[in-house]
Parts: sequence; structure tokens; C-alpha cells
Amino acid sequence: MSNRKSDDGDDYKFLRIVDAMASINQKVNLIGVITEIGIPKQSRGTDCCCTIKIVDESNASSGISVNFFAASFEKLPHVESAGDIIQLVRVVMKCHGSGVNVVFDKKFSSFALYEGSEGSKFVPYQVSAKFQASDRDNKFIAGLRKWTLSNRPETASSDSLSLKEIKQGQQTNLICKVLHVCEVKDGELMLFVWDGTDVPPVNIHTKLDDEFEKPLPLQLEATPLSRNILCKFPTVGTVLRMTNGKCNEKLGLHLLKAGKWVHFRNITFEVRSGLWCGVLLSKSKFSLLPDDDDYTLERLRINKERAKCKWDRKPYTCFPWPSKITDTDRQDVPFVTLMDILTHPEVIAKFRCVVRVVAIAPGHPKDFKAPCGTYRLRLTLEDPTARIHAYLYAEDGVKFFGGNPSIATMIKMRNALLGVEETDKKPRNPPWVECCLTSYNIDEIDLWGSIRYRIFDTTLLG
Repeated sequence: MSNRKSDDGDDYKFLRIVDAMASINQKVNLIGVITEIGIPKQSRGTDCCCTIKIVDESNASSGISVNFFAASFEKLPHVESAGDIIQLVRVVMKCHGSGVNVVFDKKFSSFALYEGSEGSKFVPYQVSAKFQASDRDNKFIAGLRKWTLSNRPETASSDSLSLKEIKQGQQTNLICKVLHVCEVKDGELMLFVWDGTDVPPVNIHTKLDDEFEKPLPLQLEATPLSRNILCKFPTVGTVLRMTNGKCNEKLGLHLLKAGKWVHFRNITFEVRSGLWCGVLLSKSKFSLLPDDDDYTLERLRINKERAKCKWDRKPYTCFPWPSKITDTDRQDVPFVTLMDILTHPEVIAKFRCVVRVVAIAPGHPKDFKAPCGTYRLRLTLEDPTARIHAYLYAEDGVKFFGGNPSIATMIKMRNALLGVEETDKKPRNPPWVECCLTSYNIDEIDLWGSIRYRIFDTTLLG
């Protein structure tokens, strides 16, 4: 591209990618547009490593991979968005299988990261320890920014799924927004991601008789997220948990920032305790999408319309209407999601929602009443946004079961509500039903930490 003098007097130049690929085992200097970032991970030795894919005008379709090695995750490139520009100094071209890639050696290589949008400053937002900037680099950065205006690297892939399309065990790509990153065990991080759609409902395999001893969990993490964090989540659409699964490598997931839209590649999905979980693999990669990416703007537009419509907060899979095995006395009240309920600004409030009853305790109708004859049950409710416990007590139980039916009748009613087949040994597939919930607190001092939910004004029709 051009020759210039380095500070130590050695002549060097930025090579086009297509020219660099012919310079095997040589140290070269490159500048390119970032299209893809591998998940940072601990290498087999003591280093941390990641792979970045770059393109330029000489190789806009396939580009080339750059393998980085550093002493810590923090010293690896922290790319803020696909389309940003990276300047690489004294990197080595290596043959890899039938192709060629670039190796960044921590001993002598250096890099700098720049925003990719035209009009941005020529000040890098991250540089490595050995990097030395020059004003003469600016024309190359400006040239790439101008080139990307009409040759913008493809970010959203046509083979990417939305959360409503995922399947268990399927390896695929996903475009979503990272809402939160936290440590759930020693060294194990969990991502909370969202795209505005609802994950499909799944069968429940736990036994009803085990609900007291081994209750169905409300979330996959051992400690539930705080209310302050939940209040920052969208109230429509599934917030999916994503972990590194059985990957033995230490992944640098802490480098992912909340609020960023990400294109994940080569991830899979599992069902754990009836809850969907995304699983990152050692070969997973991602691209951080720019804020003006067409796909993300479309997803935000659709979600805004859905959240704004007071009658459109039902789960996707219950349309056109939930099962008619329940009825409520508040047909004029709009539906809300369970996340709406969890983040409601008032401690005591009343709601109407569409849920699945995935567990009940006690499990057998003969135990639904206390010795004094009062109904006392705990139901586990879920919708695409959350899972909660809700209690059915006293006169609300009488209303729910339509009085005091026989045990045989209650077994049929329970089976219809929970999707139980003729035997409890088969997985349950609970139908979507509507119900009314009210919130209350059991501790006047710790209001938010002691909120409970109770079913009322709801009748199980059988």
C-alpha cells in the first residue's frame, strides 16, 4: 500500500492482505476491518489467546484470521464493534493447513484499535504495550473507513436463528443482545442474552411427588439475580442464560460488555430443568454488531411495537388464545408477563397473565388441603420471561377448584392443568392458561425481599 520509515530506521509498509498471504514466515504490517472475533480463551500453556478475522479491499470476501497470544485476557484486543479497524505491526504470516493466517507474537508484535465509522477521531481506543503511533497512519485509517461505506462487511447472517426457533442439541448461529454477565460459580461466568422473541416451551420431566424434596428450580443460577438487575431487563421476550457448558477451557466471557448486540456463531442449546440454556463451545466465535446494524434495528422495532400493545404480551406459542381450561373474573384487564410482575414498582398489586403450570406441591390432590380442610398449594408458573412460585390458599382454592370436588375429579383437573398423561412417568406438556395473581409481602421491613404471589379470581374448568 505504501512505504514509510519506522522510528528505529527500518523500512516497512502496510501490505494488502492478498500480498501478505504470499509472505510466508515473514514479519509484515497490516491494517484491516474486523468482521469476526473468537471467544477469548486460556491456551494449553500459560497464555491467553483469541482469533480475529479481518478484511480489506484486496480480500473483502474471505479475509484472513489473526491469532493473538498474550499474558492475560486484558492484554488481548477488546474490539468494541464489528467494522472497527485494527493496525498490526510486525506480525508473522504462517501456513495453516491448506491456508494462511497471521500470528501476533507478544514478544515483538503490536496492535492498535480504531473506531470504524467515518468521521471518528484518529485516536486508538486500545493499543498494545509496544505500539507507536504515527500521524502518517491516519490516511490508511481514513481510506478503510471510506471503503467500508460502500463495502460494509456482512454482520447479520441469513443462517442465524432467533430464540423462538432454537432446538435442543442444534448447533447454529444466534444474534442477540447481551444484557448481563455474572459469575455463577468459581471461574464460571453466565451471560444473559435477549432478542425480543420467546423461546419455545419444553416438556417437564420431573415427578410431581418429588416437588417438595427436589423442587423445580426457578432459575439456572444458584442465587437469583437482584431486583435491581431484573429491573434493567426487557419485560417482553425471553432472557436466555448462556454458559460455557462442558468446555474445559477458561473463556474470557468477562470481556463481553452488557448492552452490546452480538452475533454468536457455532453455539448449541440445552434444556436444563425445563429451562433453555445456550452453550458456548471451544470453537464458538462472535462479532460485536454496530448500533446501526439493520438486523438489530429491525429487532428493536418489532419489540417496541409488541411491548407497546397492551394485548400483545401473551407468549407467541399461545396464539390465538390460551387454553380454555381456566377462566378469570377480570376479562377486561390486559395481560402482563411474569417479568412485568417481578419488576412492578409497587409491592402490592394485581395482575392477569398467561402461564404454564409446570409443577404443583403437594403433588396428589388428596393432600391439597390441610387437616382443617383449608386448601394450601404451591404452584410453579412460567412464561417465556420468568418462572415464579404462586400460592393457592383457602377461599381462592375453593374458587379455583369450583368448590370441593371428589378426589377422582380433582385428579382429572390437575392432569389437565399440568399436562399430565395417564401416568406421571411420562413428560408433562402443560397448556397455556390464564390466571390472576396478586402480590403481597410477608415482612414489613424487607418489602422487596419478601414479596410472594397468590392466585385469585381464577377458576379451573377442567
